[in-house]
Amino acid sequence: MKSFTLRNKEVIIHTEGEICGNIQELTNSPIFERMVYAFMDHIKKHSSLLSDSLFPPEVELSYRSKIVSLLRILTTSSLEEVVKILPDYGFFLDKKNLLHEFVEKLYNFWRRYERYMICHSESGIYSHDQKPYRTFNMTVERLSHLVRAGYRDICENITGTHPRVYRQVDAGCQAGIIAVPKKWNLPSEEYAKLLSIPFIRQLMIQPPLILDPPMNKRTGHFHKIPQNVLSSLVIEGKKWLCYPAQVGKLVIFIYFEECFMGLGCSLANLFELADDDQISKGPDAIYLYGINPTTFPSNLNSETIFFDDESNKILIGFVPGKEQYGYFGYLKKMVLTLHNIVMMKKGILPFHGAAFRITNLDKSVSTIAIIGDTAAGKSETLEALRIMGNGYIADLKIIADDMGSFEIDESNHQILCFGTEIGAFVRLDDLEKGYAFEQIDRAIIMSPQKMNARVILPVTTVDCILKGFPIDYIFYANNYEEIDELHPVIERFPTVEKALEVFREGKAMSKGTTTSVGIVNSYFANIFGPIQYLDLHEKIAHRYFSKFFKTNIFVGQVRTRLGICGQEMNGPQTAAAALMELVGLKRTK
Repeated sequence: MKSFTLRNKEVIIHTEGEICGNIQELTNSPIFERMVYAFMDHIKKHSSLLSDSLFPPEVELSYRSKIVSLLRILTTSSLEEVVKILPDYGFFLDKKNLLHEFVEKLYNFWRRYERYMICHSESGIYSHDQKPYRTFNMTVERLSHLVRAGYRDICENITGTHPRVYRQVDAGCQAGIIAVPKKWNLPSEEYAKLLSIPFIRQLMIQPPLILDPPMNKRTGHFHKIPQNVLSSLVIEGKKWLCYPAQVGKLVIFIYFEECFMGLGCSLANLFELADDDQISKGPDAIYLYGINPTTFPSNLNSETIFFDDESNKILIGFVPGKEQYGYFGYLKKMVLTLHNIVMMKKGILPFHGAAFRITNLDKSVSTIAIIGDTAAGKSETLEALRIMGNGYIADLKIIADDMGSFEIDESNHQILCFGTEIGAFVRLDDLEKGYAFEQIDRAIIMSPQKMNARVILPVTTVDCILKGFPIDYIFYANNYEEIDELHPVIERFPTVEKALEVFREGKAMSKGTTTSVGIVNSYFANIFGPIQYLDLHEKIAHRYFSKFFKTNIFVGQVRTRLGICGQEMNGPQTAAAALMELVGLKRTK
């Protein structure tokens, strides 16, 4: 092991490919000693009976080093054999059960940390990223085996017995990263300080990856600033990684500091990693997430900011490494804000919503987009449609789960729909009961014990989000109105003006996923780009909506009722049933 970082609830191990070769090397490593001492401090701080019994105050200091030495010897010798050779350890022989309890709790203490391994390598034919499976087997997998084996050997040498039940838990690192420096086309010399930060080329996670970030809500939006603050920031390259994300048709370099390691690794379930050719060409936008707060500008009205570097034709976002920004929404939504702005500058209309393509049993197809604010029922309606469509649907492809774009295809007189993400970041409470557990072998779960618990799941492919499907139906997700004779589940807008009025108003019932509560309004249900470039978006929106009506695309609203108490499950199910009827789905005979 090259080095390690131990902070709060995270352990980050750095290596160049070499880790401990056997259990003895593991227990003689600095990280082992540090973890034992950290555990002793933990049980003493919490006034544990174990601490008072095993380490009385009068002998505590002398026993701190003794316990580390004893654990090292116990990997090869029984406690009785140790005491015969080293009588000073006789105290522990009289407290064999307490010593065993200490080891069990030490093992659990280690596994309660979020554990990451970064395999550093230079670029070239012998780089770790050329044979990633071998790299992960020789590092992440080996460490897991050594920790389990060491724990079992020590316990057996204390108790003198073998366990009757073996639990093959993940005892090493929960995620492994292969990080390699890459050359890329700099917009200007001002960006040269980012060159020392290595790129993630492969990433392995041990699902289910369960994280507990410091925050479980996001607030506000991202503010445009008049000047680039990059030159004033101190960036310690050794503490940063770059996740080069393929966000729809764009490539965005997402730089994150070690303090947000878990959130950065979670990007693997949301965005595809860009390839080497895409990296070398340079990004469409850059995001720095986790900047040292002491070097972050203090003269700004917001700390969630971005700069439009028009002279270099690139956008760059900044968020400091404070606990209040330790929520995946700050990572995901800034990336999508940058994406949306770039697309608008190209004359393309972004949307905040879900889009999918249904193939009927008779091979007819329908492409549907449901646009709405956070927790408006977009993903939930799609999930209900997936479940209820069994026996009705031959195929269902997800194009966009949260953000996408429409493009006008003049040559074929149609509007094409594109996505941005290969994954979904959804509330656990709004999924069908048991669904998250059915997908647990791929899931990254965040704050399961808190309100707004979330799961990140892969739901589609890069090919699907980039293909460009002709759109047939565009709905606004109305989650706040009950249904009756005057307010049907699905309502078609009669004119362009009426459609634009509803989308501009962007009304929704907030469900507590941000700090907003009650009925809220957000322009086009999308505070991620359009409100920052309002005039530009208005021109694009009017042009596109006119085209929607001219090409006879169904534009209306679907009442999901997700924001109405008691309708969290029934609302999306009713909406899904109405959509099935609208597109003419028929059950297998």
